[in-house]
This record gives sequence, structure tokens and C-alpha cells, in this order.
Amino acid sequence: MKRRHFFLNAISAAAATRIAGANDRIRLGFIGLGGRARWLLQNEEFPGAEILAVADCYAPRLAQAAKIKPEFSTWNRYQDYRMLFDREKLDGVFVETTTHARVLIAIHAMQAGLDVYAEKPLTLTVEEGRVLRRAVARYKRVLQTGTQQRSIPVNAWASKFIRDGGIGKVDTVIACNFEPPVSWQAQPGQPVPEGLDWDKWCNQTELRPYHKDLQFKWALYRDFDGGGQSWGVSGWGTHALDQVQCALGTDDTGPVEIWPEGSGPQAPVIMRYNSGTLLKLTGAKRPDHSDLGAIFIGEKGKLEIQRGVLVADPVDLIKGKPEDTKEGPGENRWHIANFLECMRSRKQPNAHVEAGHRSTTLCHLVNICRDLGRRLKWDPDSERFIDDADADRMLSRPRRAGYELPAA
Repeated sequence: MKRRHFFLNAISAAAATRIAGANDRIRLGFIGLGGRARWLLQNEEFPGAEILAVADCYAPRLAQAAKIKPEFSTWNRYQDYRMLFDREKLDGVFVETTTHARVLIAIHAMQAGLDVYAEKPLTLTVEEGRVLRRAVARYKRVLQTGTQQRSIPVNAWASKFIRDGGIGKVDTVIACNFEPPVSWQAQPGQPVPEGLDWDKWCNQTELRPYHKDLQFKWALYRDFDGGGQSWGVSGWGTHALDQVQCALGTDDTGPVEIWPEGSGPQAPVIMRYNSGTLLKLTGAKRPDHSDLGAIFIGEKGKLEIQRGVLVADPVDLIKGKPEDTKEGPGENRWHIANFLECMRSRKQPNAHVEAGHRSTTLCHLVNICRDLGRRLKWDPDSERFIDDADADRMLSRPRRAGYELPAA
């Protein structure tokens, strides 16, 4: 399909896209069918919606997804997501791709008139977040970031409790000392697997010789993510730092200063907000996953927000809270339902683009601070470093020809 043909059709689709009424079933597509997408399809519900089509540049995954449940075998399948936009009459898409491909695909979806559920981390760079924010405003679309803790009832209650002064002024927040990404070390090329469009997979990044570790361990490497492995900065770190931003009420801003405590690729990092609150990435890993949140220390006590679980000192601090919930299947149901509800109402979802962008920016700031190994001053209004051209250059990356971000 020619590029010009796609965009002409996208414009027509955008003009014709309906806003689903209260009794209409929402028509969805999935783009990217890796582990996270298959987990959602296997374990979560999509109330009032139906999935009609899927796309993945690695064709074998299309067949794998069709086998998850018998009814999935009827989906239309595409190796080029642009054909999905061109041929299907959809209302929204779940963009569950690799991080380095996510923003471009999300913008193309919005240009085609679709609402977007974009997996976390939302962006690969700070600049991508700015462009994505402008696209949401220009195309008047709903975008939900996949940071589901915002919608888990007990987490949402605790965040509001802290914002409303429940523990008094917050002096310190402690999160895990999340791991950095690593650089890819060149390896001899391997044959490209049958059914893989390697050019499309590489997207904005360098078109390297194929290697299975690039395809299947991509989240480790800084070309493709900011540390997307489990205890990585933009892996579970995204959830923890988003929890911090939500509870502090800083969804439209961020810290003003950041510095490393020591040296090395995993030096603990400290951030200072304009309020004086310190965010310290000094905590140790916890095998029980309780480090998916943060510890908030205030004038009236201490409140630790985990995923679906609260721990307070004194205990009476959180009297009357909602019931704790278990991590696992079904934990995304509130977040998905919120997205679908907002597709109908056109209201702002819980993890809207600004919130997702600002939380992901914290991940990028951690990586930049560690890479430079020095104290940085950040202006959250201009989203630039203060008097630091070297640091500013790390806010964006060159993109490969043919995968430039559209002007938005």
C-alpha cells in the first residue's frame, strides 16, 4: 500500500469516525502481539467492546494469538498495521508494540480517527512525549497509558488521600533503585525468521543485522527502551514513578533538580520537586513485586502504596480504605473499563497523555542523570535542562528515514 494512499484514507477515516453511543459496541484492534498483549487477551475483559482485527510485523504471532481462545480465530490479521487502519472500521486500538515503535504507531492511529490505549513506557524519549501530546490535542482523541495502578481502587484511593493531605506535607518518597538499560554489543548477523518484517520491526532505530536477542530481549537495550526489563527504569520503574506522580499531584509537571548519589550505571538517583519533596531511588529489589509502588513519608506518618496493597504507619492512618486487591489476572479491568468509558464520554482517562508523558519523563531523567553522572537542573515548564546543552541533546534521538514522527 502506497504511503500517500494510506494517509488519504486515514484522513477520510478520521472525518467519518463515530463516537460510540451508550448502547453501541466499541470496535477494537490490537497492534503488537507479544507477551503483554497475549496476557491481556488471555486474562482481561473488554466490557461493551469487541476485538475485530490484529496486526504484528512478525506473522507467526498472528497465528499464536488466534489460538488463545476459540473466538479469536475469526479476527482479521495483518502484518502491516497500516492495512488494519485502511481496511477495518474500528473505534480504537491497543498499541502493545515494542517501546521504540509505539509513538509513531499511536500517532498514525489517531490520524486514522482512532482512540488509543498505549502500553507503558509511553515513549522512548522526552521529545516523543511532546509530539504525542500535541497529536492527542490536534486529533481530539482519547489516549490511555497502560499504567493500570491509577485505576486499581485502593491505589486510586491512596493517591487521592496523599494529595488531599492525609499524611500531611510529604517530605520524602522512596522508590526502588531501578536498573538501567544496556548498550547492544555487535554480534554476527543471523537469518531473519520467516514471517518477520525486520525493517518494520527496527522502526526508527538503526537497521542492524538481525539477531534473535534484539527481537526477543529488546527491552534490555537502550536503542529500544529505557530499561524495560522487570526491575528496569522504564519497566516496573514506570509503574512506581507513575504512582509517585499520581500521589504527589504532579501530573502536569515534574522535579526541578536531579542528581546521582555516587557513580556507576546504577547509581541511586535523587530528585527534588519545587515543593521541597525529595524522591529517592534508593530502595532494594523485592522479589514479591511490592516495589511496584513507593513509600511516602509525611508529617502525619508513612504510607506505602504497593500494587493493590497499602501499608501504613500508624495503621489507623488508612482506616476506611477500599479492600486490597491481588496482583494477577483481572488487575487491569478497571483501567481497561476506564478507557472504554472515556471513548464513549470523551472525558479524560485516568492515565491521560500528559500524565503518561510526565511519568515516563522521570524514567528518561533518571537515565540521563546516570549517563552524565552529575547534578542537573530541570525546568518542567519548558521541559528543558537549565543551561545544559549536553543534557538537552539527550532529550531526543535521530530517527531513521521513513520513520520520522509526523508534524503534530
